[in-house]
Amino acid sequence: MKKRTKIIIITVMILLLGVTGYLNVMLNNSVSKKSETATTSASYFSTYRSTRESTRDQEMLYYDAIIANETSSVEAINNAEASKLALIKQMEQELVVEGLIKAKGFADCIITISDTNVNAVVKAKELTSTEVAQIVAVIQSQLLTSIENIKIIPVE
Repeated sequence: MKKRTKIIIITVMILLLGVTGYLNVMLNNSVSKKSETATTSASYFSTYRSTRESTRDQEMLYYDAIIANETSSVEAINNAEASKLALIKQMEQELVVEGLIKAKGFADCIITISDTNVNAVVKAKELTSTEVAQIVAVIQSQLLTSIENIKIIPVE
């Protein structure tokens, strides 16, 4: 009788363990699906900023190495200094425009500036025409860019 009782208790415990494991997996899946969108959006902005910062740090190191190298020509040093100053100016412009767009009430924003285009990635499910106009106005006033060269991308 003792052996039978032990077997029943062990069987019930194994069944309870299986049910607990199943419920845990199901609950974790439902919670992760709900938070997946918010996490993806937040991680996009933070990942992009982190990547941009590390890339720019590397660029600055390259420019500094050219400037500090005794074998660099005067032209190479001048080009490196000009490129470094241009990158610093671009970083400042992006920071200012991102801050002004956030000040308009947007949760987050990333600005990228190239020779011809300005891209604004804005944290929003969708943008109204009024919101697009606000973003365009900020970019145009700060960067003196024509509207044809501005691209606004909402990211949820």
